[in-house]
Amino acid sequence: MTLEHDLRPTPPSTPDGAPAIRTGPVIALLVASAFVVILNETIMGVALPRLMVDLDVTAATAQWLTTGFLLTMSIVIPCTGYLLARFPLRGLFFTAMSLFATGTLVAALAPGFEVLLAGRVVQASGTAIMLPLLFTTVLNVVPASHRGRMMGVISIVIAVAPAIGPTVAGAILSALDWRWMFWLVLPIALLAIALGAVWVRNVTETSPATFDPLSALLAAAGFGGLIYGLSLVGESASGHAPVAPGIPVVVGVVALVVFVWRQLVLQRTDSAFLDLRTFTSRSFSLAVVLVVVVMSALFGSLILLPLYLQQALALDTLTVGLMMLPGGVLMGVIAPVVGALFDRHGPRPLVLPGMVVAAAALWGMTTFGIDTQIWWIVAVHMTLNLGLGFVFTPLLTSALGSLPRSLYSHGSAITSTLQQVAGAAGTALFVTLMSVGAAGAASAGAAPAQAMAVGVHRAFVVGAFIASVAVVLTLFVRKPAEVEGEAPVLVGH
Repeated sequence: MTLEHDLRPTPPSTPDGAPAIRTGPVIALLVASAFVVILNETIMGVALPRLMVDLDVTAATAQWLTTGFLLTMSIVIPCTGYLLARFPLRGLFFTAMSLFATGTLVAALAPGFEVLLAGRVVQASGTAIMLPLLFTTVLNVVPASHRGRMMGVISIVIAVAPAIGPTVAGAILSALDWRWMFWLVLPIALLAIALGAVWVRNVTETSPATFDPLSALLAAAGFGGLIYGLSLVGESASGHAPVAPGIPVVVGVVALVVFVWRQLVLQRTDSAFLDLRTFTSRSFSLAVVLVVVVMSALFGSLILLPLYLQQALALDTLTVGLMMLPGGVLMGVIAPVVGALFDRHGPRPLVLPGMVVAAAALWGMTTFGIDTQIWWIVAVHMTLNLGLGFVFTPLLTSALGSLPRSLYSHGSAITSTLQQVAGAAGTALFVTLMSVGAAGAASAGAAPAQAMAVGVHRAFVVGAFIASVAVVLTLFVRKPAEVEGEAPVLVGH
């Protein structure tokens, strides 16, 4: 069965009786393009140790290649609600993929860290538009009777792409220079643009929309300040922080407070940049908190495990990539099963055991040391992905399904933004804890490999504790009334 066969939405009718546009190829291309751009969120994890040597940067600095990507997405995604309402699908597709292709080219040609980071930021700008574009198109052209199966296909893409990023990178780095991680992706992006010229049509409607520049600036300063401050803590541990970490954190908190106040004011005229009335839904608020925990654990582990495997266990990049592959494949395999179980039983029978399994896996990761067996590391990583796979999709579905239809777009933007912020925060937090722990162990006389193992242990202890607290919160997850009887809207990654 082909992808296009699985993606057979009902074409929208045209008012003048003209032949309806075939939307199957459009969605198939969007799904394939989304897979490529999502893959790049985590493709740098395995490459960080080599980049640290080639570009002469610390681990805390190098992790900005992942954190900066996620942070850019968290800044751009809130703007996509306006973009999707204001501009047609075809133009946004070419904008997104052109940005991604341009960023990929810049990264491939980068002579140093600063240019490479700039390329990653441009890549992320395109990715941030591509993800909401895919979901908005699906919700506009796919009838509710087919939407569940469609979300299953998309969930596989979302689960597998970031998880196999380290595997793809490991395979490339085993034989080629790190720049080939971008040179090999560039032709795929250009092919998507070429196919888009043939297949992509404006199958969604546009409408007047108000953009508030002040809210966008406040959101950027708020989220950027928090993540930058967290990253600086790790750099300060190695003595390379350019400013005190507390300064950007305070700036971020103040900006977010003003941002919230601004949205509350704009809500009075229904012109909020992000309508915070979504948080009046108890189910939405609780699910968002748990999604933040899940994304932090997922991306924190995806960035920390490759560093540990290469620097503490001295494994090569290909081996590391292959070790990360089973967990990613497992998440993809169970995604449609979890979707079907959610429709039948609701979120809590899935979320509660899933979070217990994820927390247990993180506690298992606290046992990692310089003598840990490879089979145990692979088994624990697979267990973590199994648990997260049973948590992630039900939480997003129940969160957005608890909202009135008028708040779907704002709920989608909020959850998508917080997912990226959580991923960036998890990456920064895990690397910070690792850096601080490793620096302390090194100052006490530990060898480099042993110091790295100590730092990794400290990071996973904190992660396991947070996940354990989240287990308690899952006891309060309920199936929202709005989900009953219809396919809920599932948006974001």
